Amino acid sequence: MTETQNLTLVQAVRDGLRDAMAADDDVVALGQDIGKNGGVFRATQGLHEEFGDDRVIDTPLAESGIIGTSVGMAAYGLKPVPEIQFSGFMYPGFDQIVSHMSRMRTRSRGRYTLPMVLRAPYGGGIRAPEHHSESKEAFYAHEAGLKVVVPSTPYDTKGLLISAIRDPDPVVFLEPKKIYRAFREEVPDDPYEIPLGEASVRREGSDVSVFTWGAMTRPTLEAAETVADEMDVEVVDLRTLSPMDEEAIVESFKKTGRAAVVHEAPFTGGLAGEIAATLQERALLHQEAPIERVTGFDTPFPLYALEDYYTPGPARIAEGLRNVVEF
Repeated sequence: MTETQNLTLVQAVRDGLRDAMAADDDVVALGQDIGKNGGVFRATQGLHEEFGDDRVIDTPLAESGIIGTSVGMAAYGLKPVPEIQFSGFMYPGFDQIVSHMSRMRTRSRGRYTLPMVLRAPYGGGIRAPEHHSESKEAFYAHEAGLKVVVPSTPYDTKGLLISAIRDPDPVVFLEPKKIYRAFREEVPDDPYEIPLGEASVRREGSDVSVFTWGAMTRPTLEAAETVADEMDVEVVDLRTLSPMDEEAIVESFKKTGRAAVVHEAPFTGGLAGEIAATLQERALLHQEAPIERVTGFDTPFPLYALEDYYTPGPARIAEGLRNVVEF
């Protein structure tokens, strides 16, 4: 029987990265303070002592340099896993992401791939300043050539991260820092993979489908329990936003005929619109009500006093579900 550990999500990041590095000498980690300090959230704690300076590399505070160096490493044959301390600081490296990281396969007409995983904590919930709390997954899902992964549990985090590192193409791995240490889960000691591009049904239901991911999965499940006497809610955790598991989304919607999408990113241009459009195109004749979007607001992420108001919580999600079912 496989042994397990009771890990938090951030510990599962460390465990998955550690297993990937132990199995493959080409896997290297780099970023600001990830070595001796173990990273700003301690996601790489202990890896420097185990793998040394050549494979766990402290870098200057220069996001464009971190990402650009990783692109070069991957093109040369390594499998870099760069860490950006907060996703809101990825913008200085955006040119490297969209001009180089995402295009190696198409630029070389398929002769070269770029096996790298760009890790970053994202989203709100820890009372940090604005550039530490943004939820910009739509930026990266919009960019052809990138895969975008957002785990919501420790078990998924380890399996998805190992899959991402073994993938031949670049992956943006966004870690919901609000739940880095919010709960624990049994995680196998041995390496394992969870396929990229496959959603998970977290709760079976027949009245309405809710599509969500990352830190929003737990309040969505809580909302589903809150309204359990009124409706039977199915909760689908997408896990990978690009490629998105359209089959799982459409099949759930065909079963219930009603849908809501929950994300903490702003309303306009968020992936909820993309999901709603997909359902319109592929399952219109099954639709019983308008699709509800429960999201953040079209403002910069607020400071502390308004953070809980901005981010969808169980009460606001439950209200959205009632709007759909009572239509």
